[in-house]
Amino acid sequence: MAEIKVENLHKEFGVGDDRVVALENVNMEVQGYVFVSIVGPSGCGKSTLLNILSGIETPSSGTVTITQDNRDAEPGYVFQAARLLPWRTVMDNLLFVQKNRSDATRERCYKYLDMVQLGDKVDKYPGELSGGMQQRVGIARAFSIEPDVLFMDEPFSHLDAITARSLRRELHDMWSQTRKTVLFVTHDVGEAVELSNRILVFAKGGRLEDDLQIELPFPRDAADESVAVVKAQVLRKFEELDLVAT
Repeated sequence: MAEIKVENLHKEFGVGDDRVVALENVNMEVQGYVFVSIVGPSGCGKSTLLNILSGIETPSSGTVTITQDNRDAEPGYVFQAARLLPWRTVMDNLLFVQKNRSDATRERCYKYLDMVQLGDKVDKYPGELSGGMQQRVGIARAFSIEPDVLFMDEPFSHLDAITARSLRRELHDMWSQTRKTVLFVTHDVGEAVELSNRILVFAKGGRLEDDLQIELPFPRDAADESVAVVKAQVLRKFEELDLVAT
C-alpha cells in the first residue's frame, strides 16, 4: 500500500516584496487505502501541495517521499478539466498514457470506461461528449494506468450539482473496488465529508491547521442527515480557526 510522508514542506513564489508563501512547514503522513480530502479557502496552497506531491512543482525546502512496497509509488492525476486530446478518440486518449497498446492494456482501458458508464463511447471524440462525460473519461484514464496513489484537483468544480453528485457516487464505487490511496482537493466541505476517511484543513498562508477523521460508514449521500451533521461540524472548525470556506 502507498505511503506519503511530508516533512517541513515549504513553498514560496516570487522574491523580495513579491514573495508569496504558498505552503508553510507542512508535516503530514498518509498511508494505506484511504481517501483524504484537502479543504481550505482559495489561495491556501491546496493545489500547490498536490502539484508538489505529484512532481509538477518542486518545494522551496522540506522533503516529500511517496512509496509503495519499498519503491517509488506510481502516481495518477485528475485535473479540474479533463484535458483530453481533442483529435483522439476516447479509447486513444486512454491508450496515450499507457506503456503499451497490447490487448491486455485495451481490456484494462475498457474495464475502467465501463466503470464510468462510457464503455459504448470508445470511438467518440471529446467534442462529442458533455462536460460530465469528458471528466468521466479523465477519471477512467487516471485509474487505467493503475497508479499506487491518485491525486485529484477539484475534478467536479466545473460541473453542475446533479452531474457532480452522480460522479461522486461513481468515484466512490471505483475507489471501493480498486482501493487506491487518494488525495482529493475540494472547496466543497460536503463533498469532502461524503467521500473521505480524513479531511486535512488548510488556512491561508499554506498552514495545515487540522486533520479530521471521518468515521461515517460508506456509502454516504449528501442528503443523509449524518453527513449534514459532520459537514456542520467541519464548518464550525473553520469558524474556530477563523477561516472562510468557499
